[in-house]
Amino acid sequence: MRPQTLALKVARAALDKGARSVQILDLRGKVDYADMLVLCSGTSSKHVTAVAEAVDGALRRAHVRPATVEGAALGHWVLLDYGDVVVHVFLEEVRAYYDIEGLWLDAPRIPVPGDEPAAAAVRGG
Repeated sequence: MRPQTLALKVARAALDKGARSVQILDLRGKVDYADMLVLCSGTSSKHVTAVAEAVDGALRRAHVRPATVEGAALGHWVLLDYGDVVVHVFLEEVRAYYDIEGLWLDAPRIPVPGDEPAAAAVRGG
């Protein structure tokens, strides 16, 4: 599966579970560890865990398994590594603290269908 297709599948699964502020950052040509980062937030530790499980479940049904999953036990920041696509599911305050989007201001954003509030925030609207 192409990285962008996989990232969009991740975003859809996260949105279907109620994730907030879903963003896809295109890192192709910028780093060698991934082509895309998918970032999203949950409102509680349980919600973060549920979003991560929903993403994992959706991709497993598509026969895609993560190389590693980190942070699922605490539910503050779950990382799922699918090789070309790395997924970060954060508690909202943890996401704000680490500000990964701020580290990649120059990375193009891939539009996420169905997440208009996040798209408006990226555009400044």
